[in-house]
Amino acid sequence: MKKLNMRKFKIILAILLVILCVLGVICYNVILYTHFMKENFADNVVKIAEGNENAVFKVHKVMLYSSANAVDVTDTQALQGLHISQYTDIAIFLDNTSYIYDLTSENTVNQLYIDNIQIKVNGDVGHPLLNYKNALDFAKYKDLQEPVDGRIDFNVINTNSENESNDYSTPTFYTDCSNPITLGFMNKDIVTDYAVSEGSNTVSFNGKILQEANVNLQDINYTLSFNINIVNNQNEKFIYNMKLNVDLSGDDGGIYKGYLYDNYTTSGSEYEFFKAVK
Repeated sequence: MKKLNMRKFKIILAILLVILCVLGVICYNVILYTHFMKENFADNVVKIAEGNENAVFKVHKVMLYSSANAVDVTDTQALQGLHISQYTDIAIFLDNTSYIYDLTSENTVNQLYIDNIQIKVNGDVGHPLLNYKNALDFAKYKDLQEPVDGRIDFNVINTNSENESNDYSTPTFYTDCSNPITLGFMNKDIVTDYAVSEGSNTVSFNGKILQEANVNLQDINYTLSFNINIVNNQNEKFIYNMKLNVDLSGDDGGIYKGYLYDNYTTSGSEYEFFKAVK
């Protein structure tokens, strides 16, 4: 009986020793892993800070032109079935020479694309979208479609011969950042089947039509954000999150006057591209 009890004791003791060993290994690994993660995080923070000490690319200037337009969808074109849309043309100028004065593989563009597009219209009206806008059509109404897979990929022009053969109908950007990124925001069909009142043979094909159709400007004010992604000729990636709060109203009538134009030069670190560290 004593031998049996002694055997049980030894078995229990062995099990406890195994459990203690396993717990010891787990605790050691957790402590070691935590220490490693802290060290790795600190190293990454230092690398990110060093990599972004001097901004290679910045947003230098932004131009916005907002207006509206109507399309008659009836066969008779009698101004009795107008679909009204609001649009804003956007030109974003980049600065790539404030830190590096000459053109090098570091401050020239090899790849440019826009993604993570997010649009919020105050009144949840219409069908908003953002896509490329040909610079030759800036401040003109042109119909736009949704970008494929929510991403706008630019063709980067590197030589004069490439420029001469390009028609700018597709997204285009110069490797030296000498042309702006041109985009078009459109809120389609804010009003559908709008009919011009009897006795009137005219309609305003600009922002005035919003007032004629009794569109509340507060309902079509919107916020827009998207990422501008650049890969330079050293295969380094830079990201900037552009945010625009567009107010179409105003004490002077806002877009009801026909159009709104805004042009501002940026300053401050908040307009610098963030360099991704591998």
